Amino acid sequence: MSSRTGRRAERDAGKAPVPADRGRAAARRSPGTASRAPGDGTASADRRPTAAEPPGGARAWAVWGTAVVVYFMAMFHRNGMSAAALMAQERFDAGATLLSMLPVLQLVVYVAFQIPGGVLADRLGPRGSLLIGLGAMVGGSALFAVAPTIQVAIAGRVLIGFGDALVFLNVIRLGALWFPRREYAVVSALTGLVGGLGQVASVAPLSALLRGVGWTPTFLAASGVTALLVVLVLLLVRDRPAGFPAPGRAERISVRASIGEALRERGPRVGMAHHAVAMTPFTMLAVLWGYPLLERGAGLDPGTAGMLFTAAALAPMVLVPFLARLTGARPGLRKPLALTLAWTVSLGWLAVVAWPGGLPPLWATATVIVVSAAGAVIAPSVSFDYARDGMPAQRTGVAAALVNMSGFGTVVLATTAAGALLDAQGGPTGGPAFQVAFVPLVAMALTAAAVLTVLLRRYPRRTADGG
Repeated sequence: MSSRTGRRAERDAGKAPVPADRGRAAARRSPGTASRAPGDGTASADRRPTAAEPPGGARAWAVWGTAVVVYFMAMFHRNGMSAAALMAQERFDAGATLLSMLPVLQLVVYVAFQIPGGVLADRLGPRGSLLIGLGAMVGGSALFAVAPTIQVAIAGRVLIGFGDALVFLNVIRLGALWFPRREYAVVSALTGLVGGLGQVASVAPLSALLRGVGWTPTFLAASGVTALLVVLVLLLVRDRPAGFPAPGRAERISVRASIGEALRERGPRVGMAHHAVAMTPFTMLAVLWGYPLLERGAGLDPGTAGMLFTAAALAPMVLVPFLARLTGARPGLRKPLALTLAWTVSLGWLAVVAWPGGLPPLWATATVIVVSAAGAVIAPSVSFDYARDGMPAQRTGVAAALVNMSGFGTVVLATTAAGALLDAQGGPTGGPAFQVAFVPLVAMALTAAAVLTVLLRRYPRRTADGG
């Protein structure tokens, strides 16, 4: 089969999936055809027929489990500024706009490295990429711990952002390389759930540590725990199951061509729109403004604010594995789930900012935060599943990177705009100030929800067997 024919077949397979039993029968009828590495979609010199998909099983869960612990720690580092925001403001004598630069520059680096990170995931492999990311986070957290000035602290957060950029894509990549497609939604959702637990650990527990042992010991300890994960990745993580050939002979195209290829397919564009609306509000709260919103906006004491934010993040997590397994078994549910999440989250925040006389009652604000947390932890199982539709399997890294860029680019804009608007009003002085500050977030969420609705009109259904 020529390379051009092979590429056309891969694209067609993404748009009109072939049932797994028919694919296996074709493989048996054509033993002389170059085999394709399951999960990679790459040509191999090995002409022995291989299984159509990775087998999954205990070894796959061990590999993914190690990688997802790395993601947990990356989320802890990424979102630690929410609990540390007010202490950082005092430590570095910084206003709201300058303070927002700590997480925002970290996220800018994170977003900027999504495409290079996606290319690295496709070419170097998940294991090597995770090791590079861990090394950067170890150094960044240590630098942040001992930073004497805001400028040095920002440098530490930039290093963390670079390391963080290499983690999630490779955890998702390992899920695609080690598990069959029918289990991918569950693995993606569990990845989001573990990330949500990392967010939780960065609020109340981190706040308690900061108050108990202080700034430097807390963040040095986080650096040390991250260093231990380097050893675990070296020992346990492998790029693909034994017997599945490496993608050494896969055709490589330019980064520009990879981006164009992904943007021409509707699946990645749907994933981008969904990620922008479903994960942005809670992520913005987690990286910086959630804790101040509850403490300064709703008037709660620090301990209660931390516990409430933690409970709001934990509450929806029990539903995530169930919903993911349901969508994995019944792919037709992706569309209603995506639209329901998008409009519920965006309209919920519209109600918060439009509530007359200040923030809504605490129960209503907490409900919107819980719904947003549900959107953030469910978003990966939907957004990244859509991102694979129509894409050659060996180039899903770039499509996933675009989806992640869309979500976190929106987070950067919303977080920065909130800081600027708070400063313009004299700081985070109360509920009305936060209502004004969150108007840009609501505008972006409503826009993304509308784009998602248009893109999902007449979207082809995916079968449980196929891509």
